[in-house]
Amino acid sequence: MNEAGSAEHGHDHPKHELSHYAKRIYAIRDLLIEKGVISEKDIQCQVEYQEARSPANGAKLVARAWVDTDFKGRLIADPKSSCAEMGIDATAINEFVVLENTEQVRHMVVCTLCSCYPRPILGRPPDWYKSFNYRQRAVVDPRGVMREFGLNLPDDVEVRVHDSTADIRYLVLPLRPKGTESWSEADLAKLVTRDSMIGVMDPLDTIPEIAPNTSTRNSPQLSFVVRGMCPLR
Repeated sequence: MNEAGSAEHGHDHPKHELSHYAKRIYAIRDLLIEKGVISEKDIQCQVEYQEARSPANGAKLVARAWVDTDFKGRLIADPKSSCAEMGIDATAINEFVVLENTEQVRHMVVCTLCSCYPRPILGRPPDWYKSFNYRQRAVVDPRGVMREFGLNLPDDVEVRVHDSTADIRYLVLPLRPKGTESWSEADLAKLVTRDSMIGVMDPLDTIPEIAPNTSTRNSPQLSFVVRGMCPLR
């Protein structure tokens, strides 16, 4: 679209070179606005809604479950209703399952086909979660993947890997760190990372200088369940 066309719509297009698909998206957006199907305010509201979905939502759920055993029971039995209690809209998820870690059993989540992920709870999936390496190795070597994230489990701890699909999404409820019995719910939430709710690592044991609403850990060089522990085809 030329400069005159951009001026007619009352906004400037990005100055950097756009891909063919990006140009199509902008053209469709401009046409929908021009025809009155949607407004720029509608688009901005949707952008803000998408950006508001972050791992902070999941951290709130986990911290509340750590301090309130009744809520934890409700969260496991009826996750979407429990989300609503906390002001989190999880209605877009078809089936939502919360997996509680214990001293004997740890859970890890993967999507072996693409990048199915509980976005209303955790926001956008990290790049490593969508990578083929993670999707493959999570199936065949989940302990190895955990080690690359810094989590070394004893041999007598069972690891269960769960495959997200378009119909079912998972959230790992990690173990509460020891020594936090007197901590406030708000401080506990600062220990909960995105990666701990995927199950590849434990929560933090100390509050970082900047509380993590997303993990700042660099993706390990993943070189990996599948619901029902099915082997990778």
